[in-house]
Amino acid sequence: MKSIINKFLIGAALLATTGMTSCVGDLDQLPDDPSTIMDPSFKENPRQAIGRVIASCYRCLAVSGQGGPDGDCDIKGIDGGTSQYTRGLFMMNEFPTDEVMWVYDDAGVPELVQGLWGSDNVVNYGIYSRFYAHIAVCNSFIKLTRDLGSVGVPVGGDGPTAISQEEVDQFAREARALRALSYYNVIDLWGRGVVAWDDMAFGERPKQAESRAALFKKVVDDLEDVLKTWPDAINGSGVVYGRIGKDAVEALLCRFYLNQEVWTGEQSGWAKCWDHAQNIIRRHQNGGYMHHGEPTGLAVEYLSLFAGNNDMFMPGGSLAAQNEILWGIPYDETYTQPYGGTTFLCNAGVKDAGTAALDEGFCNLSWYGLGNGWGCMHARQQFCEKFDFQNGVCSDGRTYLWLTENAGCDVTNAVYADFFGGYLPIKFTNLLANADGTMNKFVDANGLNRAGLEENVCTKYYPNTDLPLIRLADVYLMAAECALHGAGNMADGVKYVNFVRGRAGASEWTTGDLNKTSLLDERARELYWECVRRTDLVRNDMFVNNYTWNWKNGSYNGGILEPHRNVFPLPANVTAIYGKDMVQNPGY
Repeated sequence: MKSIINKFLIGAALLATTGMTSCVGDLDQLPDDPSTIMDPSFKENPRQAIGRVIASCYRCLAVSGQGGPDGDCDIKGIDGGTSQYTRGLFMMNEFPTDEVMWVYDDAGVPELVQGLWGSDNVVNYGIYSRFYAHIAVCNSFIKLTRDLGSVGVPVGGDGPTAISQEEVDQFAREARALRALSYYNVIDLWGRGVVAWDDMAFGERPKQAESRAALFKKVVDDLEDVLKTWPDAINGSGVVYGRIGKDAVEALLCRFYLNQEVWTGEQSGWAKCWDHAQNIIRRHQNGGYMHHGEPTGLAVEYLSLFAGNNDMFMPGGSLAAQNEILWGIPYDETYTQPYGGTTFLCNAGVKDAGTAALDEGFCNLSWYGLGNGWGCMHARQQFCEKFDFQNGVCSDGRTYLWLTENAGCDVTNAVYADFFGGYLPIKFTNLLANADGTMNKFVDANGLNRAGLEENVCTKYYPNTDLPLIRLADVYLMAAECALHGAGNMADGVKYVNFVRGRAGASEWTTGDLNKTSLLDERARELYWECVRRTDLVRNDMFVNNYTWNWKNGSYNGGILEPHRNVFPLPANVTAIYGKDMVQNPGY
């Protein structure tokens, strides 16, 4: 499977990136007219050429640029590794929360970790730029698909180089869904962004959205149209590995509607989220993890979802009945080598301390199929307390690989810069699961839990682990939250939560156990490090106040944040360019 996506991504944008990369002052514009950058191969081999351009829309999610992990970055003015799409998303949606601490003093990062950012924060600016650069690439491709005839690119005909109108239309739908993903993040993080769309003239500067609600409506209406016209066959096993299927589009709509009340003030999103979730659930209850004899469609083993051969759970993967990763980003040790993505998630939370004694804290990187450990990210105490740890041991399968007191880690986070001053919540690895989705587990001579196949384990710097963006487990938990808000059946909501808890080996819930706080905690246990935590806390009015954690607001015991920090500031670099034509978010 990996070889398919390698061919799809390698050289993805060579012919289209002239005019598609971004620089200061030009981040949210449409690139140049494609007729001025058209490569001859468009006419000679439209199938291959157009395929390379849509690959650009995918590539932007996976790597920082076209020159290695930190070289020839699409975004100028910020470290290429730091600004990779999903690493940036993680920094914005996980660093400011109770789930994680980054102990290095990187530019702009301590302010995110402690909730003290300003409009001049370099990470805030870099990630805003990254998302709008991706939107610009998608807009260009969508516009190109409408203008192929006018620039002399043939559509239709016979032969291996020909491309049909149906294929072009499907590529356009995919680009619109990919664009919607970036707009989801813009609306979530900054609220009232600018409206860069494919109906604008090339080079035209977009205007700021009338409101957060107006931007939400524009994007969601377009995504609903994408879903309505999406072929049923392009889903699950009918998807080319590395591309998205119908489940991805509908799951993204679930996330939009889950947050509609916070983002727009309208409560109708709960019912819409429930309905879309039910559609996805119905398509998946044909195998996978069995809960009291009922198929759930979930992968049979939690750890396998984050292992080096987790492509088996992706659309187009080998385990159709366990197609839990509804939307994922492919990674490969040779062809996709970012300092973000799963390289970041695998390496940041481990550190090779060699022969250090257990009470000094250590881990052997080969235990996780890795060749490098950065030693810069661990869990905060309040997150760890959501699991029932006793003397560093917990029966919840989602913590099976964690390093706790059993490896000399201190849960308290008392010393900010001490990597071993927090539990190491090891989740993403480069281990190999079995072909049926199960994961071998054993206890080593040190009494530590280990997993994976002992043979054929890659220990290179870059992992093969694909990155899940939205999983079926999240859909189940979103449906349960809708039920809590009166938009679904409570009995089904509890059942869905028990699907997730059952796989983890956690105790069953009854209807009385399902409430706002318990579900928020369950989402943390299931979805930690998957870039939803800040959004979840904001939605439940527990981000700025009503809940605190270590080092929140700059103090060890934590403190409340000002209400305006429920959204980030529009970057000062951007508002300076727009002047009176852009309104800064209140409080900044």
